[in-house]
Amino acid sequence: MASQEIKAFVAYLEIEFKNNANPNIASEQKSYMKNQFEFYGIKAPERRKIQKPFFANEYLPPKENSAKIIKLLWDKPQREYQYFAQEFAFKYLKELENKDIELFEFLVLHKSWWDTVDFIAVNLIGYYFKKFPEQRTTYVRKWIESENIWLQRSALLFQLKYKEKLDTEILKFTIESLLGSKEFFINKAIGWILREYGKTNPQWVQEYVNELPLANLSKREALKILNKRSSHN
Repeated sequence: MASQEIKAFVAYLEIEFKNNANPNIASEQKSYMKNQFEFYGIKAPERRKIQKPFFANEYLPPKENSAKIIKLLWDKPQREYQYFAQEFAFKYLKELENKDIELFEFLVLHKSWWDTVDFIAVNLIGYYFKKFPEQRTTYVRKWIESENIWLQRSALLFQLKYKEKLDTEILKFTIESLLGSKEFFINKAIGWILREYGKTNPQWVQEYVNELPLANLSKREALKILNKRSSHN
């Protein structure tokens, strides 16, 4: 796909988004996201209908050009482009290359907020580290030491869907490295990953939570389901 074709792909998407814009919804969405991003006012179900033809296998650009398209979209002001871009990246997971972690890291670091970071961490980085497990330790350590809350949140959450394949040593390292944080998005993520793993290994989570000086938010989130179970027994 030549440069002109990449630009055309993005331009066609832009036309579709503009044609479906709703200023009233856009204003609500912008307010909900603390006025950090512009919006067209396209809700997720409608956006996914618009995306569907672009994601059809016969129209998908070759993998080698996907990163260029993703970065072009990431640079645009309306948040719908970032939502499209991360779901577009998801279409290429079966063709993942070792170097793709650099793209995912870029996405986490730019226009960062929970709505994109969580998708990237769980669906893109999570899959990547399953395919390239030898990269886990290097990047998890780098992200934890970065002092960037979104990289740290990604290090916590990439195992969210791992279930019995979750690496408890990596989980313990990430959590214990961030103990004492006053950052809401970190403490919430600690609770979230523990709560999710508690569905697979409740005893481990209960014992681990009991032995750590977790923030109240983390502890409350971690034990939400386990406490409900015990109250029903």
